[in-house]
Amino acid sequence: MLAAIWAQDEQGLIGKGNVLPWHLPNDLKFFKKMTENNTIVMGRKTFEGMGGKALPNRKTIVLTRDHTYQAEGVEVMHSIEAVLRYAEEFTGITFIAGGANIYQDFLPYCDVLYRTVIHEVFDGDTVFPEINWDEWTLINTSEGEVDEKNSYPHDYETYQRKSA
Repeated sequence: MLAAIWAQDEQGLIGKGNVLPWHLPNDLKFFKKMTENNTIVMGRKTFEGMGGKALPNRKTIVLTRDHTYQAEGVEVMHSIEAVLRYAEEFTGITFIAGGANIYQDFLPYCDVLYRTVIHEVFDGDTVFPEINWDEWTLINTSEGEVDEKNSYPHDYETYQRKSA
C-alpha cells in the first residue's frame, strides 16, 4: 500500500529551506508511530534537510536523479517506477514523506493520506501540491494535544481514496 504523510499549516505550507518551519513534537511522534516498521520515501533534498541520516526502525528510500548519490543506511532509487514496484511487493505501508515534487509525483498512486493540519500560518517556501479532494473520503480526525511543548493547535486527518 502507498500512503502520503505530511504536516502543513493553514495555507498548505510544508517547508522552509528543506526543513519544517515549526517545532511540533506531537507531530514528530505521530510520524514515528505511523512509519515505524514500514518504509519511507523522500527526495534527496528532504533527506539531507533532516540531517542525512536514516531514521531508526524503518526502511528509508531516497529518490534522486543523481545516479552517483549514496548515503549510509538508505536505499537509493532513481525512478517513480522503481518505488512503485517496491511498494507493490512490500507487505507493509510505503509512506511518501516529501518534498513537494515527490508528493506531486506519487499522489496519483496513493491509497491513503495522513495529514496533520497545524492551525497557524508560517513563513516558508514550499507548499503541498494541489489535491482534488473529490477523490478522497475523510475517515478519521483527531485533535492533537496542545501543551507547553506543543504550542500550536493541530489535527490529524486520515483520508481514503474513493473507489473508481
